[in-house]
Order: sequence, then C-alpha cells, then structure tokens
Amino acid sequence: MKLATLKDSTRDGRLVVVSRDLTRCSEVPHIARTLQDALDDWAHIGPRLERVAEGLETGSQPSQRFHEHEAASPLPRAYQWADGSAYVNHVELVRKARNAEMPESFWTDPLMYQGGSDSFICPRDPIVFPSKAVPDWGIDFEGEVAVIVDDVPLGADEETAREAIRLVMLVNDVSLRGLIPNELGKGFGFFQSKPSSAFSPVAVTPDELGDAWDGGKLSLPLLVSLNGKPFGKADAGTDMTFDFGKLIAHAAKTRPLAAGAIIGSGTVSNKGPEGDPGKPVSDGGAGYSCLAEVRMVETIQNGKPQTDFMAFGDKVRIEMKDADGHSIFGAIEQTVEEQG
Repeated sequence: MKLATLKDSTRDGRLVVVSRDLTRCSEVPHIARTLQDALDDWAHIGPRLERVAEGLETGSQPSQRFHEHEAASPLPRAYQWADGSAYVNHVELVRKARNAEMPESFWTDPLMYQGGSDSFICPRDPIVFPSKAVPDWGIDFEGEVAVIVDDVPLGADEETAREAIRLVMLVNDVSLRGLIPNELGKGFGFFQSKPSSAFSPVAVTPDELGDAWDGGKLSLPLLVSLNGKPFGKADAGTDMTFDFGKLIAHAAKTRPLAAGAIIGSGTVSNKGPEGDPGKPVSDGGAGYSCLAEVRMVETIQNGKPQTDFMAFGDKVRIEMKDADGHSIFGAIEQTVEEQG
C-alpha cells in the first residue's frame, strides 16, 4: 500500500491512498482524515486502507490523478523525528578527513540526534534561506531512508522494534555544514545546523518492497542527482551497520515512541570495492548521498575539498526505483532559493 498527503489549507493536509504506479489516488476522509489519524489506530484503519488500495489496482475504487508536486511530506509534521547514523562508513570518512580517530563504540552503539519535527518541507517545494546562507552556512543535502513506526514500548528489543515499522519513505535531511562545528563544540548537539527536512511524496508499507526489504533494511540503490547530473547510487542495504530494528530499539531505550514517530537511517554511504572511500559516479563508482562526503574524500586524497556546497539555484533530486525501473516513493526534487 502507498500513502500520501495532499496539500490543503490545513497544517496536516489530507490523506490519500496512491496506486502502485503513482498515477492515481483516492481520498479517504471516511476512513482517516490524515496520516497521523491512521497511524493512531493502525490496527483498525490499516486494513480498511488496504482495501481501498486493492480497489485502486482493480479499477473498482473511484480515483483522481495523483501529482507529486501537490503532495506534502507524508507527515507534514510529526511527534518525533530522530535521525541515526547507520552507515558508519560515512562517520569514519568525516573523522579520517580531519585525522581524528574514530571510537570503537561507534561500531556497536548508534549515533542519533533528535531533529525538528514541527515543520517538514514539501518534497517538491524549494529550500529557502537568507542571502547570508551562501556560502557561509554550507548548505548540503543528505539522501536517506526513514521509517514511520507504530507505538513502541520503553525498552523494546530489536524484534519488537522491527514489528512496529508501518511505513517506509525517503528523506532529504537538509544540513548546514558551516554551522555544525560551533554547535557541536558547545557540547549540546545540533539545532540551527539542522533545519527542516523533506520526505518523499509517498510512504509505502514494507510489503510493497518485496525481496528488497528484509524486515530491517532496504537493499536498493538510492539515486541522487545534482543539477541534473548523477551524483550517487549507493545501495541502502550495503554497509548499513545498524538496521532499523537496532535504530528504533536504540531510540526506545529510555522512552516509549508514539505512533507516527519517524526514525531516519542517516546518510546512505557505501565503501569502495576494496574498502576504500569509493569513487564518484562519473568514475564508475557508487557516488555519494551528500556533498560533505565527497568533500571528505577529496580532502583525504588531495589535502583539501574541491566541491562546493549548494548555491542558490542548485537542484537536488532523490529517488529510488524497483527492479523494473519504476519509482517507488516518487521523487524529492528541491531547488535552493534565496529568501525574498
């Protein structure tokens, strides 16, 4: 089943069920007005939405055209947005570039921060910043996978955590690299350096992913392009040190998670075939899912970064396709714009 939220005059939009080919949708106000409403009573509402999805595929369900640019992030706001760093290769590169040793615990204990969840950017809306953001703030994108969970009890184990996953989607975790060092230097974590994120137009139930989903990770390439040129195609299942079961259990160690909480994977990152940092897509490699990583590779190899962070007018696109080349979640496609 595929679900989306259409923009309207309300903060939380209106829930629609979307066809597998992403061309049609059905509004379901008689079942659930919003996606959060559905998640709050998933045991009863989920099966009813599934029947609508089946009707969409057979043609028995009334429908309308689905346009990705009319979609908000599936949850336009959420009770919780916690982003992990499941791809330790990404963390290792960052530390290696500044000649810092990586603690051994990073391989066994996930990193995670609590992001702002009161306002997410629509997947086709611009990323807007004041003029001083370029180049000083170091605007970057981060291509990730995320899951939306049902209620997760305090102290849940990994198996319980995996069973709580209700929906899967993609993320552009917008980051301001120029602001991160000073914030982390205060010893109190991210805030200004992590503005609003954006999620894919469509969130899907795990069964829609077939063999690519093993219950805790999604093994398909995450396709990232920058200004129309391929930038990354890292496989989201490869080099994922912590699967979503581990990330969710980590988040629930000291607190329960409420239905509708979002857990992110962190930047999808692959090593090269020889365990090296990996190559750009233009050189036959899997590329990268954020600008910071390619800058770190350049620093390791050449002594300094050569790739700039995003400027006004730059456009990023993040998408994932199935084995037949069909878009699964729709595309996040955003241009950086100067605040008027």
